[in-house]
Amino acid sequence: MIKILLLSDTHSHIDDSILKHVKQADEIWHAGDIGDLKVTDAIKALKPLRAVWGNIDESKIRGEFPENNRFMCEGVDVWITHIGGYPGAYNVRVRDEIRANPPKLFISGHSHILKVMPDKKLNLLHMNPGAVGKHGFHKVRTMLRFTIDGSKIDNLEVIEFPK
Repeated sequence: MIKILLLSDTHSHIDDSILKHVKQADEIWHAGDIGDLKVTDAIKALKPLRAVWGNIDESKIRGEFPENNRFMCEGVDVWITHIGGYPGAYNVRVRDEIRANPPKLFISGHSHILKVMPDKKLNLLHMNPGAVGKHGFHKVRTMLRFTIDGSKIDNLEVIEFPK
């Protein structure tokens, strides 16, 4: 079983309250809009990190992280991208690939809106952890924590911080 901490849209913000949760996870996944490599450097100093770049990220971040990160975590096919949309409204950039070869877990960021929902047509689970950074219209900063055990995604929790 692997404990995952999923975050997005840090917009250069990292603090001890976030890092406390990083320390409790086995892996950290970042769905883009990192803002500054100090964020990912702080995370990587503590735990393994999988990340993608987002639309605000400059060339240095884009050189270190891919636009799409698709991998297997235990028995779960995972695809992380920053601008991906959600079931029924996938972004045109990813729509055809999702339909042709759906992952079991599709993760995106960008909207600053926490959302977890199934795509029953494609038999996948979509997650957007919202935004944990301090820049944006969101009123509450959020992250997600969950486990992957074989092919099972379980123990989903929302972590909230005041803005």
